[in-house]
Amino acid sequence: MSKETSAERFQRLVREYRKSGMTWPATARDIALWALLEGRIVRPTEEALVAKSAEQIAKAMREEFFTDDKGRSVRAKHAAKVGARGQMRMLWDDIRTGSPEHLAIAFQLRRQQIVGDCKQLKVDVDWFNEYRTPPQPVQLVLDFTDDVLEQEMLDEAA
Repeated sequence: MSKETSAERFQRLVREYRKSGMTWPATARDIALWALLEGRIVRPTEEALVAKSAEQIAKAMREEFFTDDKGRSVRAKHAAKVGARGQMRMLWDDIRTGSPEHLAIAFQLRRQQIVGDCKQLKVDVDWFNEYRTPPQPVQLVLDFTDDVLEQEMLDEAA
């Protein structure tokens, strides 16, 4: 029997929350508070607090932008996965000062994330169209060339 993963544990907590008769739909915060008050999760350890803080710092770095001299909003901080197998780390650097090697790795990583999101979106849309059989199947276009050009034109007009 395999050990329950962290994600599976939280998925089970959501099912238990729903069975408890609490308000549904609910926010993740409502569910977490309920689980904490019911003793279903324990207070975080110092390591968990550090991990949560690191997550919030990474989120803040992802959201840091500056406006360049052409008026473009540019993301300032970029993460690259570096190291040997088993010892990979995400290192952050600034686009204005980081090495070209770091930024090339970071850009490729972001591209892979986008591809992964598109693949999952296609699976979800295909499932929805096949099993829910809507009157008008959802049409999914994964070529973003025109979308990017349109956004650039809107930015230039603004």
